[in-house]
Amino acid sequence: MILTKGRLINVSNRLPVQIRKYSGALRAVHSSGGLATALDTLWGDQPGVWIGWPGEAHGRQVQTLLADAWKDRPQQLQAVMLSPDEIAKFYAGFANEIVWPLFHDLQSQCNFDPEYWETYEQVNRKFAAAICETAEQDDCIWVHDYHLMLVARYLREMGSRACVGFFQHIPFPSPDIFEKLPWRESILQALLEYDVTGFQTERDRDNFLNCLRRLLPGARIEPTSPYPTVQFRARRTLVGAFPISIDFETFSGIAAKPGVAYRSAAIRKDLGEKIVVLGVDRLDYTKGIPERLEAFRVLLRRFPELRRQITLVQVVVPSRSDIPKYRELRLEIERLVSQINGEFTQTGWVPIHYMHRSLRRDELVAHYRAADIALITPLKDGMNLVAKEFCASQLDERGVLVVSEFAGAAQELRPGAILVNPYDFVGVAQAIYHACQMDQEEKHRRMSRLREIVRRNDVYCWARSFLETVTSQKNGTPAVAGGGGETDEMPRTALPRDVPGVALVAAAPASVSRPFQRGLINRAEDLTDLGKRWWGPFPR
Repeated sequence: MILTKGRLINVSNRLPVQIRKYSGALRAVHSSGGLATALDTLWGDQPGVWIGWPGEAHGRQVQTLLADAWKDRPQQLQAVMLSPDEIAKFYAGFANEIVWPLFHDLQSQCNFDPEYWETYEQVNRKFAAAICETAEQDDCIWVHDYHLMLVARYLREMGSRACVGFFQHIPFPSPDIFEKLPWRESILQALLEYDVTGFQTERDRDNFLNCLRRLLPGARIEPTSPYPTVQFRARRTLVGAFPISIDFETFSGIAAKPGVAYRSAAIRKDLGEKIVVLGVDRLDYTKGIPERLEAFRVLLRRFPELRRQITLVQVVVPSRSDIPKYRELRLEIERLVSQINGEFTQTGWVPIHYMHRSLRRDELVAHYRAADIALITPLKDGMNLVAKEFCASQLDERGVLVVSEFAGAAQELRPGAILVNPYDFVGVAQAIYHACQMDQEEKHRRMSRLREIVRRNDVYCWARSFLETVTSQKNGTPAVAGGGGETDEMPRTALPRDVPGVALVAAAPASVSRPFQRGLINRAEDLTDLGKRWWGPFPR
C-alpha cells in the first residue's frame, strides 16, 4: 500500500527491529510493541526510512544487522544510538516516570526529576538531527508518541521547513492534570511546531486545546472545519482526532483458519464449556488488572449461581520487569488471583486461569474466538486495540464486549459494547452478569455492529486520514476528514437496556475484490460526511 507520494520518514522511540545480545552474539529480533506492529502492518510498498532506537547494543554491526533484517523491503532502518545514561533518564525516567503516569491521570506515581527533563531535551535533539540528515524536500515526516514531543522544535531550530506530523498514541490529560508538569509551556509550544498534531479521541484533542487556552494565552484557536487550527507566533497547526485501529482482514482471516477454530474449541473444552471471560493486557498499572479481579470477586459473591458456570482467563503480557513498580504490580495481581481462587475454587472448577506470558498471534486469536465476554477495563487508555482485535476475531458474532469508558476505543465502540467505570466494582460485576444473561439475538446484533465499525475504520483508514491531512497542510489545500477521523457516536450503552441501531455499510459479497470493497465504503463515507457534520456528536 502506498500511503503518500515520495518517501515516508517514520520516527518513533523504538525501531520495529531490536538488536539484542544472545550468548555473546548480536541478533536482530522483531519488536512486539503495539506501535511497531501497527506501523509495520501499514508500510507494504511505501518507500521511506524508519528512524528510532535499535536497542541497547552498540557498534558498527548494529546498522549492518538492521539492513539485513529489512533487506527485502523498500524502506530503510536508521538507528539513533542512546547511551545507558540517556536510556535511564529519557526512557525509564522522563517517559515512564513522568509522562506515562501523568498522562494517564496518575500524578501520584510521578517523579519530577529535573535531570530527566534535560536528558529528554537532549535525546529529542538527537532524533531531530537524525531526521535532518535523512529527510529530503518532498518527504513526509511522521513523528510518533510522547517520547518525541519536542522533535519539531529542534527541527525548526536546525532550519528545517519540512512538513511534519505528530501523533500521540496515549491519552492527553485535562488542564487540571497537565498543569502539574513543570515544563508544561515548553511542551505545548513544541507541539505547536508541528504542522499537524493528532490525538486518539476528541476528548484528548479537546484536553489539548483547553490546556492551550489556560496555559498558553498567545495561542489563537480557530474552529475551522473539519479540524480546528491553532495560530501561535508565525506557525499554524492543525489539531485533530484520528483514532488508530487494526488490520481487520488479518485478524478475521486468522480467526477463520481451521487450526485456530480447532484450538478455540479445545480451549472451551479444557475450561469445561463454562462461560469464558477473557482479559488480555500488558503488565501495567494503567490497565486496571487488580480492579478487574476485585470486580470478578464481587461478581462471584453477589451472584453465587454463576459459580462453577463462569471462568475468567486473564493473560498478562510481561513488561518493564526491570522497574520496581511493575514487579510490585505483578505480585499484587498474583496475590489477588490466589486469594480469589482460594475463596471460590471447587472440585472440577477454578474461577481464574492466570497466564503471565506472551501468546503467539494464532493462540491469541483462538482465545478471542473461545471467549464469551471480553473484559477490557483499563483505568485510562489511549485506544486499546485488544477490544478491536476481539471484535475482528468474533466470526460467529456470539461474544460480548465489556469495555472501560476511559479507554479511547469506547467512543467508537459504544454502539455495541457495554461501557463500565473500572473503579465501580459492583457496576463491572453487574455488566458481566448482564452479558451472561444476554440472549443470542442481542449478542449477534451488538457484535455485528461492532465488527462493521472496526472493519470500516481499520488501520489503513487511520493512516490514510492522518497522512492526507499532513499532505494538505504541506500543499496548502483544505483538509478533508477521513474515515478514521470520524466515529459512530451513539448514547452509551445502559444496563440492561439496548441502544438504538446505527446505519452501516453492508459487507460486500466474497466475490468482490477488497480494493473494490474499500472504494465502495470510502464513497459511502464521503456521502455521509455532510450528514455527520450537521448531526454532530452525541453528548458523552
